[in-house]
Amino acid sequence: MCTAATYKTKDHYFGRNLDLEFSYKETVTITPRNYHFSFRGLKPLECHYALIGMAYVVDNYPLYYDGTNEEGLSMAGLNFPDNAYYPHFQDGKDNVAPFEFIPWILGQCKNVEEAREKLDNINLYNEPFSEDLPLSPLHWIIADREEAIVVEPTKDGLKIYDNPVGILTNNPPFPYHMINISNYMRLSKEEPTNTFADTLPIKPYSRGMGTMFLPGDLSSASRFIKATFTKMNSVSGEGEKESVSQFFHILKSVEQQRGLVHMGHGKYELTIYTSCCNTDKGIYYYTTYDNSQVVGVDMNKEELNSDKLVLYPLFVEKDMKILN
Repeated sequence: MCTAATYKTKDHYFGRNLDLEFSYKETVTITPRNYHFSFRGLKPLECHYALIGMAYVVDNYPLYYDGTNEEGLSMAGLNFPDNAYYPHFQDGKDNVAPFEFIPWILGQCKNVEEAREKLDNINLYNEPFSEDLPLSPLHWIIADREEAIVVEPTKDGLKIYDNPVGILTNNPPFPYHMINISNYMRLSKEEPTNTFADTLPIKPYSRGMGTMFLPGDLSSASRFIKATFTKMNSVSGEGEKESVSQFFHILKSVEQQRGLVHMGHGKYELTIYTSCCNTDKGIYYYTTYDNSQVVGVDMNKEELNSDKLVLYPLFVEKDMKILN
């Protein structure tokens, strides 16, 4: 289970929590403009926008979990079990395997408007990367600094939804999450006023009571509400450090701690990493479960006209500072 978010101060930011019970040894991966992007059902992209994001690289092919291109368009895939449906190859369509979806969009589109045009003829078809890496049931958020959409492949066809809150979690499908917000419309960052009874002199006994009944559990529906409320009431400075710090605080509000979601056989789902990309500057920041130090990689400090992937392994060991 995962949570993705957008955030805008002076610059625009995009990132996600990756919540799983294991790691694939993913790396911050930069795909330069001349890397040969092959596709199973379409012609390759010999030249394309440069990308930066988190990927599991197999046989020199980046399987992106999330990414941002040099134009500032961002995308992330999140778990969508029991709802995701990938049909067979269809003649006359742009047949894209789900594991190719992020590079296919980010390699060619500079904004959401262009992504919408590509989605008009797309078929996310049932084509796994390999026998060892079967398809994951996913839905995706695509965002630029002005808007965001959600793409959900279902048995009823490919659904595309406007996403006015810039948040995505997992099941149920996206329309449910937007309807569910209505159940929390009385939440407030202000102190509550007494609407219980005019004749009772009821007063708040604690700070923060305007957020009473804000969900705190780890279900996807609750994380959607918590992340949306936190983001939409968030206040930070316009600078890079203040903005990045606040973005991490937004996603840390819905992170998963080891031991709370048991997956069986002694395995627990946890937030393996949290990412935050400044989409205007192409700087990808992250933290990992055992290392809360913010680490950054700037794509523009690499040779973006190259044809070779650039990989940065994650810092996963705890970095602690002892002062005495």
